[in-house]
Amino acid sequence: MADTTSSSKHPHDFDLFVIGGGSGGVRAARMAAARGARVALAESGALGGTCVNVGCIPKKLYSYAAGYAEAFEEAQGYGWKLPAAPQFDWQHLKTQRAKEIARLNAVYLNLLDGPGVRVLQGRARFAGDAHTLEVNGERYTAQQVIVATGGRPYTPEFPGRELATVSDAMFDLEPFPKRLVVVGGGYIACEFASIFKGLGSQVTQLLRRAHVLTGFDEDLRHFIADEMGKTGIDIRCNVQVSSIHRKDGELVVMLDRGQELRADAVLFATGRVPNTEDLGLAEAGIELDERGGIRVDERYRSSVPTVHALGDVSTRIQLTPVALAEAMVVVDELFPDPKRRGNPRQPPDYDFVPTAVFTHPNIATCGYTEAQARKRFGEDKVTVYCTEFKTLRHTLSGRSERTFMKLLVDDATDRVVGLHMVGADAGEIVQGFAVAMQAGATKAHFDRTVGIHPTSAEEFVTMREPSVG
Repeated sequence: MADTTSSSKHPHDFDLFVIGGGSGGVRAARMAAARGARVALAESGALGGTCVNVGCIPKKLYSYAAGYAEAFEEAQGYGWKLPAAPQFDWQHLKTQRAKEIARLNAVYLNLLDGPGVRVLQGRARFAGDAHTLEVNGERYTAQQVIVATGGRPYTPEFPGRELATVSDAMFDLEPFPKRLVVVGGGYIACEFASIFKGLGSQVTQLLRRAHVLTGFDEDLRHFIADEMGKTGIDIRCNVQVSSIHRKDGELVVMLDRGQELRADAVLFATGRVPNTEDLGLAEAGIELDERGGIRVDERYRSSVPTVHALGDVSTRIQLTPVALAEAMVVVDELFPDPKRRGNPRQPPDYDFVPTAVFTHPNIATCGYTEAQARKRFGEDKVTVYCTEFKTLRHTLSGRSERTFMKLLVDDATDRVVGLHMVGADAGEIVQGFAVAMQAGATKAHFDRTVGIHPTSAEEFVTMREPSVG
């Protein structure tokens, strides 16, 4: 047992014990400590979790790197004469990324140190009941526990599985893959396909379905597949990998149709699963759902009332800002802010969570897809507005890239219930529209808004004619 004196006032070592030092866990720990709670946080890896270390931050840095190849090409259309072909230095990019991630790790530690969170370096698990945790052989007790252990990449079983790479390892591949096979059609697969194509790899993307990005709007899916194809990514649908083996220093990928591909690296981006293994959850009486995640109610309580779960280990939307929002709901419930007035903080509106995909070009969405909207509001009760165009930038760049935008409107209320974009800086553009949609903006509000000219964003407030067919 940890050397902490218990008393009738403090029957447990800590008021709150957080398992997991990702974005949601760190937010919950530091905010609870700032309100006077005695808090411990256990993390076996680097602080910041998936997002900071092997997710959105390094991925977007690499996406920026890939974008420079496009910029060099486009510059010639604007009169810039490059003296020689630009050379890409993979080692330099990796070094610079590592420095930035180390800086962010230190920032997260400072965020915890400031309000007095005790950081335990090691893997925590429940030790027999819902109030006892064990880390590195030491036991601690806590009144409340938050599980925020995130998720991990999933790779199916097949011969040669050990030769495949997962997304977490893509940032430090050695050597740089001249030929990359990406297996999967989700956003992680599409992002890495775009990134490594931009950095100079020959990329083949294999999908077991007939389309990329299941769950996204159908028109958007078709559009981005065409745009990715234009960049030279070889997208092959309705195929599966049967095996991988090494031959003559290269990887041989065998497909279910008997075809084979040669590659320097094979990325399996076939989904992520919650990190719930070896946490002692069953011993503590904590139930899991059909995905293997922790089952929670609308306030993120597990089947044990003193144990909450948030972020990728439990939520249906695996996004850092969602984990942050969920963390604040839990903290406000367990350790109310005396300065906060009014009703308790509410969970995020999951129907209108904006998200971006850093393919080339970018994707951003908010709200319902067309299929979801028709199911929710009525098959014939949704009006669709679509446009696609070549942006002003590409009138001189020489590139054939096009931009796509789509609005979905609920006829009964005139509310804009879906907004989708493929194009440069889509995430930056859609973030502002997400605020309007959260506030209940109608198509009439969009129509009355003056556009900023000349921009791509103005198209969202100048679409007047519904799409036909």
